[in-house]
Amino acid sequence: MLIGLAIRDVVLIESLDLSIGPGLTALTGETGAGKSIMLDALGLATGARAEAGLVRRGAAQAQATAIFALTADHPVWAYLEEKGLGGAPDEDLVLRRQLSADGRSRAFVNDQATSVGVLRDLGAMLLEVHGQHETVGLLDARTHRPLLDAFGGLKGEAVACAGAWSGWRAAREQLEALRDAAARSAADIEEMTLRLGELDRLDPKAGEEAELAGQRALLGAAEKALADIAAAREALGDNLSSRLAQACRALERARERTAQSGASAENEAVKRITEAAAALDRTLIEADEALAAIDAAADAFDFEPDQLEKAEERLFALRAMARKLNVAVEALPDERARFAEALRASEHSHDALKAAETEAAAARKAYLAAAEALSTARKAAGERLAAAVMGELAPLKLDKARFRVAVEPLGEDRAGPAGADRVEFEVSTNPGSPFGGLGAIASGGELARFALALKAALAGREDQVQPLMIFDEVDQGVGGAVADAVGLRLKRLAGDAQVLVVTHSPQVAARADAHWRVAKAGEGDRLRTAVETLSPAAREEEIARMLSGAEITEAARAAARALMHA
Repeated sequence: MLIGLAIRDVVLIESLDLSIGPGLTALTGETGAGKSIMLDALGLATGARAEAGLVRRGAAQAQATAIFALTADHPVWAYLEEKGLGGAPDEDLVLRRQLSADGRSRAFVNDQATSVGVLRDLGAMLLEVHGQHETVGLLDARTHRPLLDAFGGLKGEAVACAGAWSGWRAAREQLEALRDAAARSAADIEEMTLRLGELDRLDPKAGEEAELAGQRALLGAAEKALADIAAAREALGDNLSSRLAQACRALERARERTAQSGASAENEAVKRITEAAAALDRTLIEADEALAAIDAAADAFDFEPDQLEKAEERLFALRAMARKLNVAVEALPDERARFAEALRASEHSHDALKAAETEAAAARKAYLAAAEALSTARKAAGERLAAAVMGELAPLKLDKARFRVAVEPLGEDRAGPAGADRVEFEVSTNPGSPFGGLGAIASGGELARFALALKAALAGREDQVQPLMIFDEVDQGVGGAVADAVGLRLKRLAGDAQVLVVTHSPQVAARADAHWRVAKAGEGDRLRTAVETLSPAAREEEIARMLSGAEITEAARAAARALMHA
């Protein structure tokens, strides 16, 4: 619901702040007083096209601010979240537009800068305009299908159709994926079979690259290592042990001669000879052990003559295969397992494709049945809506017009979650003339009244959020009973929605819940438009003026009171 409108420097309005309540609000005033300026200002705030001429003469910029109080489940909140302008549903929604004298404009949502396009989208969700120069909403055939579904109470059928569409779409996507896989499978299977054969012959092992690299490095160093070991062996040689043995025997003879001379074991010379003999004995033992260790080290390098060549060939083969498959050598065992698994899976792809085709066919059948049920329900609802609208036309002086709801098949290729129908509201303005879209109604007043008839027929039957409805001089060219019929329907609409009407008809104004009078004040360059919210007494006087003209008579006042209390 629109709860406030603030206007600054728009045409003849210098400054205006209005509080707006629920129900039906009437705007009246002399022709040219500036009633349309308020609608222009509201359009400015909700993204309508704006020209520099809206800026009041002498002002740098015009500004219009529209404040809405919305329910927590209003679709506007989801839209704002999508645009990164998320607001709190427990707060008011403030739309603001600034228009400079050079034609440039800026847009704001809750004081966050945004594009005019965002304001325009929000405006489409928040209000409808039906008037002399434009009818926003109903002329767009895209709105007709949801309106018909809401009127017919077809939510269950629509949900079933959307669910069936989702199931069919998922089944088709799965089928297409399997078909694409099958189209590629012949070449893929041949390629995978070839690669798997190569990997089977190569038989890569986990950790093999590191092991071969180490072995290759060791074998490359083995030749020089053996030469160094041989040099060490030669340096020690077999003569070392013989010489050490001779030295031991010579020391033993020296000890024996010393002992024969009568020297005791405690003799210093005897002790030194004994120590030297023991040291030589140990050296002899360790020399023998060193030679044995050197021989063992040489034996450790006893490789096959072509072992280095074989290690290099194996390492190069593994790396070549890894390059061919564009993976690391360590991943070759995993690639081998993957190819094997893919080939096993391909053996079952034909069965999977057949199952997917069966599932897709069943899903298509289910969707077409749901779409047909929805289409049948729409045709029946269309007939009821046409009858309801026709019942509203005669009292609105549109008795020669005819209305129908065209429900035409779109074809399977253009079907979607909302079904397979094109829905459009069509009219024939005169007997014998062909039916056409609502835009075929040439007269702006007739179009506005036709929109009123349609909205009156839909009233209370739409399960969607009702926007603010604006009717601009919907009563033009009619009076008496027709004007009263217009007022009655506007009042009925206002029971479930907020309605704003610009009117010259006292019968319409008398049924309003709130009444604004628009008037000009001042002269020349000081001419300004002012808006006054009327009290009950002032309302009576204004309606009497509308009945009698410049001179308000008592009879006119009495008639005004009668209209207001009818």
